[in-house]
Amino acid sequence: MRTVLVADDGRLRAGYRVTLFFLLWGYGPAIVHNLLESTVLALFTVDRAWLQSIFLNCVRLFTILIAGWWVARYIDRRPFTDYGFHFSAGWWLDFCFGLLLGAALMGVVFLVQWQAGWVTVTDTWRRDPPWLAFGVAFLAPLALHLVVSIAEELLTRGNQILNLTEGAGRLGYVPAVMTAWLVSSMIFGALHVFNPHVTLVSIVNLTLMGFMFGLGYVLTGELGLPIGLHLTWNLVQGNVYGFPVSGKTPFATTVIAIEQGGPDVWTGGAFGPEGGLLGILATVIGMFIIIGWVRWRYGDLSLRRLRVMCTAQHTLQEGKA
Repeated sequence: MRTVLVADDGRLRAGYRVTLFFLLWGYGPAIVHNLLESTVLALFTVDRAWLQSIFLNCVRLFTILIAGWWVARYIDRRPFTDYGFHFSAGWWLDFCFGLLLGAALMGVVFLVQWQAGWVTVTDTWRRDPPWLAFGVAFLAPLALHLVVSIAEELLTRGNQILNLTEGAGRLGYVPAVMTAWLVSSMIFGALHVFNPHVTLVSIVNLTLMGFMFGLGYVLTGELGLPIGLHLTWNLVQGNVYGFPVSGKTPFATTVIAIEQGGPDVWTGGAFGPEGGLLGILATVIGMFIIIGWVRWRYGDLSLRRLRVMCTAQHTLQEGKA
C-alpha cells in the first residue's frame, strides 16, 4: 500500500501532490469566505460592493499563497520559490514583457474587430458604481485579474508542471516536461468548462492558452512572464476594451464600452475573444513572440530551467533525453 501512495524519494506520488494542492486551492478560499460571511463581510454595505470585492480577492490570494507555501514545504518538500518566484531583475523584466505582450495581443484583437465593423464603441470611461472616480473603480477588476493570474499560474504552471514532470521522470527529462505541459494545459482548459456561453472552440482555445502561458514557464523556469501575460490578457480584454472574459463580465468598469457584432466564429460572441478564431490566432502569435523573446534574452530555448527534483532531476543530471 505504501508504494502506491509514496514514491521512492519518500514523498507522496506526484498525482497525489497535485490533487492535494488543487483541493486546497479550490476549497480553501471558499471556506475562509464562509467564515467571514457573517462577520467582516457584513460590514460592507451594498454601495461598497466594489470595496468588498477588493477585500475578498486579497483574502483569496493570501489563502492560496499560504496553502501553496504549506504544500511546497511539507508535501512537495521544496522551497516555495521553486514554483517560479525567484524574484530578481530578470524575473521582473519577464513580468513586464508579459504585461506588454498581453496588452498588445488583445489590442490587435480589438483593432481587427473594430476595422471589420464587428464592434461599436458605445461609451468611454464607464464606472461601476457610476458615482466613483474611474481610477478607484478600476481597482476592483485590477485586483480580481491580478489574483486570478497569480492563483491560476501557481496552480497549473508552478505546482502542476513541476510535479507532473517529476512524476513522468522515467520518460526522460524533455518528454516528461512536454507531458506535464500538455496535461497542465488540458487541466487549465477543463477549469473553464462550466463557464457561461462555453463552446467547443472556447475550450480548445483555453487549452491552447494553457500552452501559451506554460510556454513562458517551461522556457524560463519562472512565473514572471506567464503571470504578466495572464494579467493583461484578461484585464485589457475585459476592462479596457469591454469584451467578456471567458464568458464572464464581473465588472462594468471599462475604458471602452462596446456593442458586439460580427460572426461568433471569429469574435467568440458572448464568450468573448477566447471563444473565437481571432482569439486562437492571437494565442498562436503570442507563442511565437514568447519564443523570440526567450531566444533573445536567454540565448537558447532550453527546457532545463525548471527546478525539478527526484527522477526527473536525476535524468537531467545524467544528461539523458
